[in-house]
Amino acid sequence: MQNQFIMSLDQGTTSSRAIIFNRHGETISVAQKPFTQYFPKPGWVEHDAKEIWGSQIAVLTEALAKSGLEAKDIAAIGVTNQRETTIVWDRATGEPVHNAIVWQDRRTAKYCDSLRDRSDWIRSKTGLIIDAYFSATKVKWILDNVENARKRAEAGELCFGTVDTWLIWNLTKGETFVTDPSNASRTMLYNIHTLDWDDELLALFDIPRSMLPAVRASSEVYGAVSSRYLDHPVPVAGIAGDQQAALFGQLCTEKGMLKNTYGTGCFLLMNTGEQAVTSKNNLLTTIAWKIGDKATYALEGGVFVGGAAIQWLRDGARIIRTSADINTLAETVEDNGGVYFVPALTGLGAPYWDSYARGTIFGITRGTTDGHIARATLEGIAFQVYDIVKAMEADAGEKTRELRVDGGASKSDYLMQTQADIFGFNIVRPKTVETTALGAAYLAGLAVGYWADIDNIRKQWKIDRTFTPQLEPERVKEKLHYWHKAVKAARNWIEE
Repeated sequence: MQNQFIMSLDQGTTSSRAIIFNRHGETISVAQKPFTQYFPKPGWVEHDAKEIWGSQIAVLTEALAKSGLEAKDIAAIGVTNQRETTIVWDRATGEPVHNAIVWQDRRTAKYCDSLRDRSDWIRSKTGLIIDAYFSATKVKWILDNVENARKRAEAGELCFGTVDTWLIWNLTKGETFVTDPSNASRTMLYNIHTLDWDDELLALFDIPRSMLPAVRASSEVYGAVSSRYLDHPVPVAGIAGDQQAALFGQLCTEKGMLKNTYGTGCFLLMNTGEQAVTSKNNLLTTIAWKIGDKATYALEGGVFVGGAAIQWLRDGARIIRTSADINTLAETVEDNGGVYFVPALTGLGAPYWDSYARGTIFGITRGTTDGHIARATLEGIAFQVYDIVKAMEADAGEKTRELRVDGGASKSDYLMQTQADIFGFNIVRPKTVETTALGAAYLAGLAVGYWADIDNIRKQWKIDRTFTPQLEPERVKEKLHYWHKAVKAARNWIEE
């Protein structure tokens, strides 16, 4: 394997990517392809599952072509994916019965409200707070609303999977129907203590067990890519949901280490080791990964709209032409001008869990410019992450010393400096910010012996830049005061 490489398939909320890494964790080739976002009703978000697959196999081929490598040069493939997004398809034909219902989708919020009296019971099994975010209510909605879907499911004709399962099913031409505990633990159907699908939860949501994939470890060989797509049987050997993959890629492999990924949403995870810690502050308990027989757990807080707020400025408000333009625009003003943007465009996630909150901009005056709104957008992302870290500190019983960051928006120096100023501790950005794909590559490489062990890859993590706090504490306190007033007002939206 001396001259071989590892490929990651990184299937995100807005695009599909393939990245090839060498033995040193360095990027050799990247291919990326966006796909269509569908918003059929307010609060509904869908993808075409076949377009997801088409875009992913296209970038796999493109990454190989750009690198000059052949399939035989790839030691293994790791898969990482947008989590909770729900796909149901025909077991015989592979045809989806409905568009994929995306993790951001809120159509089942009222049904979730009806389950509040079961919240402690559900949380004791899954580590999750009842919310439309997770897969269980999305599967139920498809079975209840697509003609004949429930009848077909009960007859064993339908499969359910998150995006990892869908990709591997297609890569192996239907021979491999699997997921891993990091993804299974996001469905609200999986018992994170017994490490199995939970029959009582399946009964509650009326979902046949026959629809569910086998749950395998996060690092093992599941099958090989079909000869239809590659002329060499490359093993698929790693699976992790995107946020858990980023935690692994940041090499937060020891208890107490934490990272934040600035993607479409923002997701902060803390490694809690072999203990599933129950949050008292509205965070989630999740499985980080399972290697061999050992499961590693994490505490998680999720911001539903992070980089998506920047995309809205570009595509909705049309204040900027490209996402990168937000940094230049923000620098045209000295501060936010008293403007605060709560980017609750799909409700608020942790620690609020308010499906009915709506995106709101406060403090607009005659003197407000697009630069102020750009600053308020970046600060709104940072403030949401602050609220999660404070909840995590309360659960952990200790102060955070530093935060490792990754994801597309972490490339914004202004956002990272703002984050450091608000927190009052260092923000550390690694040289490789594509840690989600790298985490999946590490898991796949470990499974096939490409890397000997975790110690062998730990030294690959290197710092690009450390952001230290520069804003006066009194000014930070003032900003937080107005931010929390803005959040309170945004949550007063009532869905009739």
